[in-house]
Amino acid sequence: MKQLFSCFLFRKRPEDGLSAPRRAAFWLWNGLLMLGAALALGLLCLMLAPAQYGWELFYDYLDHPALVALNLLPPVVLMALLYGLSGRAWLAYALTSLPVLGLAAGNAYKMFFRDDPVIAADLLLLGEAGNMAGKYQLFLFGKLAAALGCALVSALLLALLARGRPLGRFRAGIAGTALACAAALSPLYASDQVYQDNANEEHINKWSVTQQYVSRGLLYPFLHSVKDAFPRPPEGYDQREAEGWLAQYEDAAIPEDKKVNLVGIMLEAFTDFSQFEEIQFSQDVYAVWHALEQEGYSGSLLANIFAGGTVNTERAFLTGVGDGNYDYRGDAPSYVRYLKGQGYRATGSHPSYNWFYNRQNVNAYLGFDSYRFTEDYFGPVYGADPVLNDDGFLPDLTRTVLEQLEQDAPLFSFSVTYQGHGPYGDRECWWGEPEDFFTNPGLDDASRYILSNYLGSVMATQRHLADMVDAFRASDEPIVLVVFGDHKPWLGNGNSVYHALGVTLDQDSQEGFYNYWSTPYLIWANGAAKAALGRDVRGKGPDISPCFLMNVLFEQLGWTGDAYMQAVDPCRAELPVIHSHGARLTAAGELTAQLPPEQKELARRFLCLSYYRAHQLER
Repeated sequence: MKQLFSCFLFRKRPEDGLSAPRRAAFWLWNGLLMLGAALALGLLCLMLAPAQYGWELFYDYLDHPALVALNLLPPVVLMALLYGLSGRAWLAYALTSLPVLGLAAGNAYKMFFRDDPVIAADLLLLGEAGNMAGKYQLFLFGKLAAALGCALVSALLLALLARGRPLGRFRAGIAGTALACAAALSPLYASDQVYQDNANEEHINKWSVTQQYVSRGLLYPFLHSVKDAFPRPPEGYDQREAEGWLAQYEDAAIPEDKKVNLVGIMLEAFTDFSQFEEIQFSQDVYAVWHALEQEGYSGSLLANIFAGGTVNTERAFLTGVGDGNYDYRGDAPSYVRYLKGQGYRATGSHPSYNWFYNRQNVNAYLGFDSYRFTEDYFGPVYGADPVLNDDGFLPDLTRTVLEQLEQDAPLFSFSVTYQGHGPYGDRECWWGEPEDFFTNPGLDDASRYILSNYLGSVMATQRHLADMVDAFRASDEPIVLVVFGDHKPWLGNGNSVYHALGVTLDQDSQEGFYNYWSTPYLIWANGAAKAALGRDVRGKGPDISPCFLMNVLFEQLGWTGDAYMQAVDPCRAELPVIHSHGARLTAAGELTAQLPPEQKELARRFLCLSYYRAHQLER
């Protein structure tokens, strides 16, 4: 070994007097070893990219040389930059491996748990992601173990074999060249046309956003998503045009005698699985919910999220902005502020941590007077650690709402539950036995437990919701309740339980689209509210985007709303669903991505108004 390392190739620097060819060979040897290690690291990342979609998609990458190059170039450039800065090949490789394999591992787990890849915008919520990771059972899978082992071996080999340490000017040149390459490549990675040209759709559902992303590897689509981490105006956006549209309307006042109290509740992962004929129920799990629907006005939301991303539906409802996935950083216009301008008090609760989705700050920006969380209320009062389930939360909310109604000002209360949040246990049933809920044969034990734990949870939530309705029904104060689910639930890694049941999630079809995105909403009014409004508030409502739920609520109450609500109402009437993934639902019930010119202009108008409200009106 000692004799081997006496070779000029393995020294830290070429010796004085070494011939020019040998000097060239020395640096070429070091360069090729580092290039090979960086390319191998990129391939390891590509190996991990498909997650549950398996080797077939990895082999598809290899059939698309441009995709391979786009995924392998980032570690090469980054390692060159770090080598220029550190002068040590093994250190440059180790520092490159950390973000590359860290991203690959995080993406794989997110895919396994939620069928959702890591995008650049997720880095803005690293605190939430880290805390939520603890809710899932992480596991070391074979590909990740192999990748980590290969990375360790590569670092050791570079420490032994690529020992060249360039001096200052040479190192600066390497780092400068790497930075120049990164700058030159940036437009390529940002280009939507290049992204489209590198489609890899042979073995994926081309309508699935997740699969479109994964079909392009990981490092390439991740870098392409960087530009989407920061707000971009919709096509054809003009601020003055949006201002002109809004200027045509004025905020309408709510008549004093029509100011009923509003109580909004968003139920975590709540949906009505009785729509699935594939589930053989052993009891009417949704009996309470269906009874409440008979008393009120109900329909379906077509959410922009699946199995996670709760805040998207929440903030779309509160602001009317089409895609609610925006982390407000200052006082912002919202329906909360409109109601406060009409003399309402705005309060709410969430029986979990205040840092989750930055609610503590954002809810204040949206106009809430107060909001209760685990840290300041549910922990000290109930000993909730970390959350309070619905058997404690909904009775507490009922009591506090009734107490607040004793004050003079009308109330707008909006709360978000936590019970129902995945994952659900796959080793035992928390609510009895699986057979208490369904009798489907052929399901493995894990699937049976996951499904029964979800159904048991929604049954319990309905019982406590019914108790709340009974209390409101008995109240002499006018109360209107609006309840809705935020998204479909997680049911096993890679949606395994949905697949085991035979429920289609194929978004090529309208059935699959609804199965994937739909959740129920309900508007219910007590007798005092119906008398004050002169309305029954009962019937079948339209299928809508979450951003239009407040419009539908105001319509049922006979209210006109603020200027923004009035400006977007024509679009809501024609296109009740404007999905963030491109689909549109017409008033006739047709789900499409292709609209005639008049409706296309309505959609553009809504998207421009929505962008203006979210990004241009911050005070």
